Formats: sequence, C-alpha cells, structure tokens
Amino acid sequence: MTAATVLWIVAGVIAVVAVLLILTRLIAGPTLIDRLIASDVMLTTLILVIGAEMVISGHTLTIPLMVVLAATGVLGSTAVARFVSRAGADAPAEPGGDHDQH
Repeated sequence: MTAATVLWIVAGVIAVVAVLLILTRLIAGPTLIDRLIASDVMLTTLILVIGAEMVISGHTLTIPLMVVLAATGVLGSTAVARFVSRAGADAPAEPGGDHDQH
C-alpha cells in the first residue's frame, strides 16, 4: 500500500465523518442560523476535500473551482445574514418574559 493510497483512505474517512455530522446539523438544526452555519461548514469541507485531492494528486487544476466555491460561500452567507438580521428571525427572547407587566 503506497503513501498516496493511505492518504486517500484517511482523507476519505475524515470527509465522510465530517459530512455525516454536518448533515445532522443541517437537517436537525433548530434555527435558520444553525442551518446556515452547517451549509457554510459543508461548503468549506467540500473545498478542503478538493484541496486534499489536489495535494495528493499533485496538480493545481482545481484552484479556480476552489476560489469560485469560496466566493459563493461568502456571498451566500452575507445574503442570508442580511435577510435574517432584517427579519429578526433568530432574535433571542428577553429574559424574564414581558417587561410591560409590572
């Protein structure tokens, strides 16, 4: 078994475990922010897997794809964060309930 094969196996196992954990948060995330963070982590994991493939194979052909994916992640996160901040969807509840009742 060559060193490249061992690297492929280790990288594959780590990627699969990471994706399974991310999918559980993406599906079960109680808030929109949890799902947004999970999708960002999923995109980052995809970029890391592409980078690992690039290092193990010894080429640089997928760098433009990695840049496009990173830009997509930044723009998507910014758009959703602006939407959430305007909608106030995940505003924390005030401790102690309503302050109007004295």
